[in-house]
Amino acid sequence: MSDVALLGTGIMGAAMARNLLKNGHRVTVWNRTRSRAEPLAADGATVAGTPAEAVEGAEVVITMLSDGQTVLSVLTEATGALRPGQIWAQMSTVGVVSLRLLADFAAEQRLTFVDAPVQGTKQPAEQGTLVILAAGPEDVRAALEPVFGAVGQKTLWLDADGAAGAATRLKLAAVSFGISMTSIVAESLALARGLGLDPALFGEVVTGGPMDSPYLQAKMKAILAGDFGTSFAVRNAEKDTRLIHEAAESGMVRVDMNDAAGQRFRRALEQGHGDEDMAATYHASFPG
Repeated sequence: MSDVALLGTGIMGAAMARNLLKNGHRVTVWNRTRSRAEPLAADGATVAGTPAEAVEGAEVVITMLSDGQTVLSVLTEATGALRPGQIWAQMSTVGVVSLRLLADFAAEQRLTFVDAPVQGTKQPAEQGTLVILAAGPEDVRAALEPVFGAVGQKTLWLDADGAAGAATRLKLAAVSFGISMTSIVAESLALARGLGLDPALFGEVVTGGPMDSPYLQAKMKAILAGDFGTSFAVRNAEKDTRLIHEAAESGMVRVDMNDAAGQRFRRALEQGHGDEDMAATYHASFPG
């Protein structure tokens, strides 16, 4: 079992920390708002006061933070305690531009950098069934296998060079699907309501047919129930639409659905739904 430092104990990070602890790993956690990390002490985690304190002595450092700028800022704070050869599994969704900056920082500090964003939201994180998209040197994969196995049901290794960003690029392609599909489901339900129909009738049309899916059912159920408890927040989804657009431009690809979803999320943010689940994009169909 490994000594793991996990930086960032939000919805995803806290769930991942608990699963690491359940699987016998020794885990030190840190969060900028310490009160969000402290409940993990009851599960057996050590709560650190600073990033440097968290990473000192860790075999594996995991970052699970909101964006690339935050990741770089936090790791910079830990510089004095990082050591050459330490494995850094960067599991946040940061985009292709920030990924290069983080890889450069890792090289400067002589860290072993693994690009390893996760596919999944709150429930898979709690269940330990995330999919880890990973790129990094083959000689560290054995060490990471029990760590990734504690938080995910599958690890998809893509490249031996984490700095090339293959995992981050695939994560953006995958999250664009979830973001766009959520927006489409929300818009379809809103359209039914706006046309004077019970939105639940939309569910009767698609359920059990070729357009059905567990994801559609989950988001539709939340919207119909008015239950926007956060699995993946509107503000994080909006951030990801910008990262997807940025990456798409570098690949000379138009992402019209993603960009339209971003506009909806920005309207939902303006309406005060930023901390709700991204299914709250439903509200963006109506005047605020």
